[in-house]
Amino acid sequence: MLNLNSILLFSENPKELSEFYKKILEKPADWSEGGYSGIQAGDGHLVIGPHDKVKGKSPNPERIMFNFQTKDVKKDFERIKAIGAKVITEPYNPQENDNKDSLIATFADPDGNYFQLMSPMEM
Repeated sequence: MLNLNSILLFSENPKELSEFYKKILEKPADWSEGGYSGIQAGDGHLVIGPHDKVKGKSPNPERIMFNFQTKDVKKDFERIKAIGAKVITEPYNPQENDNKDSLIATFADPDGNYFQLMSPMEM
């Protein structure tokens, strides 16, 4: 079985995007080199770097979203909103009647990429 160990997020402004995600994840980058930086988030890494073909904001932010799991979606939602992330969707229960404690909230980063906060899900 393959192990997804990182997401590589390219940006025209990788330094700004890296600073944003350091605030979101509440930790410094674990490494930085050659315009790239990596921040460990749980078992995986968010790697941010430059790419000569990436310009401006994401034209299709719905195409891919990455999720950050948290035990308190509402609390982290307010914290991240205060940082300045653009709110796309306020916390909501995606399963209506199943698990009342299961929540998802969606934000956009400075490049327009979507990311979500999610309650832990049992598989």
